[in-house]
Amino acid sequence: MFGRKPTLKEGTAVFSVKKNGEFNDFVFGIVTGVDGRKVGVNGVIVNPIGLKNKIAQGKTGERSREILEHPNPDNVVLALVYRVEHENFAEVLDLDVDKCDIIPPKIYAMLDGWIRESIPEFINTVLSLPEGSERDEAKRVLRNRMDTLSDKNLKRTLYSVCRSLKILN
Repeated sequence: MFGRKPTLKEGTAVFSVKKNGEFNDFVFGIVTGVDGRKVGVNGVIVNPIGLKNKIAQGKTGERSREILEHPNPDNVVLALVYRVEHENFAEVLDLDVDKCDIIPPKIYAMLDGWIRESIPEFINTVLSLPEGSERDEAKRVLRNRMDTLSDKNLKRTLYSVCRSLKILN
């Protein structure tokens, strides 16, 4: 078990990117089949529209631009604190052209849960409201949502992100 490098086969979780204008959208999913250098993937494609808007408004730093130009499984969660658009992804990736990184099942589950549980909407609501009763209510709703998550890895990541954004107080 130890020392074996994961291989691209049916059932493997993967991460990829697709060019969308100036920046990249990202894809995470499960391999449905491998035929030579072609890999079928079924998952989700995410357009981090909120972070793209922040960059266009000049409200972010170089790190945000880096995330959109070179997304990877380690940095995309930072793009998921703003509004996102997502849709199902069921396409074939060409390994000679497309990036296709194998990701651990826990990372896949965390990313999938983050999108399917609409976490970006909850966080974005808190971040977009001015201090006051509406924002306090949005924080309460976010905290309640966190408390109902069953995936421990997703819950831990969400708490970590919320702490770093200082929205848990």
